[in-house]
Amino acid sequence: MATRRNSSLSTHVSAVKKGERVFENAFQAVSRMILESPIEKVLVNGKNTFDFTIFRQDVKHIVGMYDEINSFVSFVKDASEGGSSKEMAFVLVGEPGNGKTFLVEYLCTLYRQFLSVPQNRKYTFRFINLDQLAHYGHIRTIESQIYEDPMVLAMNLQESREDSMAFIARKFRASGKQLEEWSENYRPLGACSAYIWNDIREHTNGDVDEMLKFIEVVPVPLMESLGTVTGKYPAKDKITSSAVDLLGEESIQRLLHISDTNNPYRFDLRRGALARVAGGGIHFSDEIFKNKKDLVQVYLGIIQNRSIEIDGYKWPIDTLIIATSNNSEFNRFLSEKEEAPIIDRCRICYVSHNTNYTLQRDLTNYAIGNESKTTLTGDIMHQDPNLNYSASVAVVLTRLPRSEKLTPIETMKLAAGEVAGEKSIKTLSEVIDTLNQEHDITKRFGQKGLGQRNLGRSMQLLLESSETNEGRCMFAYDVFTAIERIILDYVSEASDRAKFLDDLKIAKGMYRERIMTEMFNAYMDEPLAVRKDVLNYVNMIIGIDAENLGADKMWKYKNPQTDELMALKIDERYIDSVEDYLGLKTKEQKESFRTSIRKIYGQKISVNPDYDFMDNLELVKAVTDVRLKSDIAGAGSLIGALANRTNEENQKLYDRMIETMLNKLGYCTTCAQKTIEYFCTQVDEN
Repeated sequence: MATRRNSSLSTHVSAVKKGERVFENAFQAVSRMILESPIEKVLVNGKNTFDFTIFRQDVKHIVGMYDEINSFVSFVKDASEGGSSKEMAFVLVGEPGNGKTFLVEYLCTLYRQFLSVPQNRKYTFRFINLDQLAHYGHIRTIESQIYEDPMVLAMNLQESREDSMAFIARKFRASGKQLEEWSENYRPLGACSAYIWNDIREHTNGDVDEMLKFIEVVPVPLMESLGTVTGKYPAKDKITSSAVDLLGEESIQRLLHISDTNNPYRFDLRRGALARVAGGGIHFSDEIFKNKKDLVQVYLGIIQNRSIEIDGYKWPIDTLIIATSNNSEFNRFLSEKEEAPIIDRCRICYVSHNTNYTLQRDLTNYAIGNESKTTLTGDIMHQDPNLNYSASVAVVLTRLPRSEKLTPIETMKLAAGEVAGEKSIKTLSEVIDTLNQEHDITKRFGQKGLGQRNLGRSMQLLLESSETNEGRCMFAYDVFTAIERIILDYVSEASDRAKFLDDLKIAKGMYRERIMTEMFNAYMDEPLAVRKDVLNYVNMIIGIDAENLGADKMWKYKNPQTDELMALKIDERYIDSVEDYLGLKTKEQKESFRTSIRKIYGQKISVNPDYDFMDNLELVKAVTDVRLKSDIAGAGSLIGALANRTNEENQKLYDRMIETMLNKLGYCTTCAQKTIEYFCTQVDEN
């Protein structure tokens, strides 16, 4: 604890004046915390938006949620500048399992870390030497129940606000500008602090120097388990919940000591969740609209007046109030028209599921778990290298609404910022804008689908299956069976169930395309064989019209990734074969396609020199098929060779591919064999 000299009010005010300590409200602190970290610009669904990097720091960080975080930052910034948000609560509404609670808890963790830095620390005060006053019994020290800032006490030293500010100006030689800044966060002392301070004034005959001997400045505790600075109130059932849980109640223990029954200190405010976060903290109300009506009415008073009120006594609080609610509870609450004033005091932010399948990889990793898995018998469990991709694609497809303008795969690729043939990001933007006009929230973009909890359940099913345990491997194709089970068991609406099962079929088709590429890489004995051939095609169509192209068709160009000078022989038969597989028959069609590829190259390479066109699934599939055909007379022949291993040559090919998959592509014996077996079947052929 700080020494007596350092814990005086005078020391604290001087430290604030010098900038060694801060005096700011909850909104200003949270806003400063977020905006002091780097801010980047990102393109999300065709629109530029900000990405606040503070939310992307830890190993388990927030993934996506760009619009929601932008709304929150805008809300807090407006409140910190004295806007209308100052008298509102921020409410996140959305489907279960889409990250609402995780976002708030992550924010609370960041805030506690921010306040643990010495110059950001929150301070409060306590009254000491109360045994010198007659009517406090054995109570010798009383801490401010709502963790009021010592600067609030400084601005209430005298009986009037003007006298107090004049006293501060004289004693600490504060400038007019500083006094003006401090005054913006002025609020009266809470009922019990004001009452005790008045007692001390009477005891010392109004001598301020003597009065200050009864004050000690202490840091606000930051322990999460105490619920101070960041506190959570989860909705309880209707019988056990009461306003006491939020506001506090009369304390019998205190009444045994306090002889003056008018003393507001007889109320124990810390019994409630609000007082513990009232000194510039964050109050998190989980599932706010599940609470019974009278408790939500209590919230209305707190949000609007920013004060705890019991029996006419008031304790002004400085708290950022964040709440969550699922769609069904929120809609039920909205249907009760008499509850409109509460909704009016809330800034509603509709939270969608993550619809970017490349970002979903991180979320899928959270669901799988970062620790190494073991079987029920204790053996190390292997993960199929395609497991994350399969699960991510399957769940993201369920979250994408159907549209006449885009196929599900086009929607998914555009939402991830990838190429989708001729369709542009502008088309996706138009689809999202149209869907977001819907009054029914669940029909908007990304609002319905399998959430993170459902993904977690599917991973549990995958892990508990006997096949997974016996093979000691989480095989990617098995995840589709697990997700199908989750859809049948947990999705109640028949129309949703039918759509999700259709989406699962599309996901299986995409898995099939990926396996074709993997098989080619394994056949070529090189992890990036397809990537090289795709880039060769792209470079060939760029170099085919080059002025410096000689009769030998050799073209020299600078590799954008390494800046090395490269030489490439342009093979027109190879180019034509790829374009034939893409269904481009006429010269005009081929030239149009080449122009679009060159345009993408020009746009992407300038921003990202490592761009490799592997997100263009049609092109990747065409290149794979052409190379398989030219090398071993088609994928069908490779399937035949792998399926029929009666002759020595086929067995050698199989063994070599297995070896490549084990040593270079990250497979284990189980998933390598199962993947080849799956490749040899005709299921999920698009």
